[in-house]
Amino acid sequence: MPDDPLLTEKEFDELDRFLMSERCSDETMAMDALHGYLTAIAIGPEPVPFDEWLPRVWGPGPDDGPDFRDEQQAARIRELLSRSLEEIAVTFDVAPKDFEPLFSVHQWKGKEVLDAEAWCWGFLEGVSLRDAGWQPLRDSPQAALLRAIVLLGAEEIDETELSLVDDPVKCHKLAIEVEASVPQIQRFWAGRLQLN
Repeated sequence: MPDDPLLTEKEFDELDRFLMSERCSDETMAMDALHGYLTAIAIGPEPVPFDEWLPRVWGPGPDDGPDFRDEQQAARIRELLSRSLEEIAVTFDVAPKDFEPLFSVHQWKGKEVLDAEAWCWGFLEGVSLRDAGWQPLRDSPQAALLRAIVLLGAEEIDETELSLVDDPVKCHKLAIEVEASVPQIQRFWAGRLQLN
């Protein structure tokens, strides 16, 4: 594995192309969902082994795995996925202010709006790998840090909350809220680790 975990633009594109290719199922995470998923794993309360989180990238079912061309391609894609996680972890260790969630951008009424739905869905998939481990944050005074992520990414939200996500401008504002809350979530868990 290279000394520098940071993916080059070429490597990022290589992984993106593979995830979107016919070698992967329709259930495979796109890059924005993958980034959210890996962020939750990187900053969460407990380590998640590679072999545990990897299958969910391809889809929820046991038959969703990719059709690799050969073992060399399989090893290469696994390396890029592993380094994607390491890159996020290193960013939080070294320069947390530089962290940027990988949100989609859309045009709406002549303006660019952020779409964080897939990223937030991926984040919640990462949380689900250690659901009980995340409970202390939900029970804490800082539970509101998860609010925007849940509103945008949960499979279902309360009917009373639907009006909060019913137009792109509201979702754009929630995306900005998510971006601000992720470093605070990371600090919450880092602080607890120091106490233990």
